[in-house]
Amino acid sequence: MTTPRLTVVPITELEQSAFCQTDGNLRTKTLEEEFRAGVRWQKVPLRYLKLSPEELDRGIAEARQALGDSTIVLGHHYQREDIIKYADFRGDSYKLSKMAAQTRGVRFIVFCGVHFMAETADILTEPSQAVILPNLAAGCSMADMARSDDAEECWNDITSVLGGRPGEVIPVTYMNSTAAIKALCGRNGGLVCTSSNAAEAFKWAYARGKRVLFLPDQHLGRNTGLKLGMPLSDMTLWSPFRPMGGLTPDQIRNTKLILWQGHCSVHTRFTVDQVREAREKHPGVKVVVHPECTMDVVNAADMNGSTEFIVKTVSAAPAGSVWAIGTEINLVSRLAHENPDKTVFCLDPIVCPCATMYRIHPAYLLWVLEGLMAGLIINRIAVPDPTRSEALSALNRMLEVGG
Repeated sequence: MTTPRLTVVPITELEQSAFCQTDGNLRTKTLEEEFRAGVRWQKVPLRYLKLSPEELDRGIAEARQALGDSTIVLGHHYQREDIIKYADFRGDSYKLSKMAAQTRGVRFIVFCGVHFMAETADILTEPSQAVILPNLAAGCSMADMARSDDAEECWNDITSVLGGRPGEVIPVTYMNSTAAIKALCGRNGGLVCTSSNAAEAFKWAYARGKRVLFLPDQHLGRNTGLKLGMPLSDMTLWSPFRPMGGLTPDQIRNTKLILWQGHCSVHTRFTVDQVREAREKHPGVKVVVHPECTMDVVNAADMNGSTEFIVKTVSAAPAGSVWAIGTEINLVSRLAHENPDKTVFCLDPIVCPCATMYRIHPAYLLWVLEGLMAGLIINRIAVPDPTRSEALSALNRMLEVGG
């Protein structure tokens, strides 16, 4: 049985406000200046601390030219502009995962994202390919909310209540989770999903079992269940800090969707009041939010969808249209810049970039690229077996489901 635990807030969650600002200025400072923010940074050789943006730009350009086709750079949409401009491919976690799976003949894959994304890329690529994360401190607060030992206890508790019979419960994990959580799903007949294909993943799971255990984002899970017509009464919340998740055996038996108590530090900042204020200030505005937002915010918006959905929706919108967006500020700012014929703004007036994505600074990118030029592989992400093979099973199911 699960033993009581103290509530531990992940450090990555506590650090989220460190980069919040009111002036909307997202300019890249020297790494020495960035280090003054009260967050964890990976140490680098001293010479990288004082390099100006112009010096970093020249150095990265020279390194990319010297490395040629041996190296590609993947950039997540939430990266700062001074990183995304170097990306050979950019996208959300699902799109970049598919690219990683299709990448062959490239020796080095530099993933400008966060740790779970680099793990996924390593699992999906060939053993001869090296996946590199420029800054090892770039984690994910949501992923940190589902520790592997807590998830294993949860699974054991639930299956013991249900008698361990096949098909009683199918584990599904969001991409924003560790390789160990993906492996748990893989070896127990489950799969991985992203916000792009969560509905398809749920349909796949319910075709094979009576219940779904969804980790680690309760909001994406709840919003997906509602999207499929499931009432709230069929859902329940599992707290990793309480015995048996805070549930009785009957509650487990009578539920269809067990939601892990996790969330995104960025997307839970958006509120219904922000939606209301956007509508008051901009009559005719369209509000689009990410499904990691709370249920109330998703219900108040005009539409919701993955990062790729938001990008495509705004890009395809008619000139003169007005868009209020509930997602990470670097992406919103980029959409505003790339769509000058439209009005595009963030729902949250306080500018809060993802505190872990933001740690991929150009100085770190230059550091790992110059390491490759010198024959050194810095910050290689390598997932060991059996975790790798079990997680691969869950990821392959995700790619087969598509969406």
